[in-house]
Amino acid sequence: MGDYVGAGYRGTDTSQDAAAMIAGRAGTLRRLVIDILKKHKKGLTADETAAILEESVLAIRPRFSELRQDGLIRDCGGRRPNLSTRMAIVWVMNRKKKK
Repeated sequence: MGDYVGAGYRGTDTSQDAAAMIAGRAGTLRRLVIDILKKHKKGLTADETAAILEESVLAIRPRFSELRQDGLIRDCGGRRPNLSTRMAIVWVMNRKKKK
């Protein structure tokens, strides 16, 4: 699944530290996100997925970024409020994997 061996991170030391801490679980979490999205054809937000998986949104949100970058999921155009009441992207499985 993609080029990710561990977890992606931004160019800050704190982001890199967080990625290193979750690196062993990142692949498993990505697979769980994919499994959940396959079951929810109308899509889910990252926060909804985290709730279903009983995981922290801080562990799940970056997996969505990785899966999107890998072409496995896409923004379906829908928006729903997340826990902070801000509108969040509704993600669905991508029919075609990005080349």
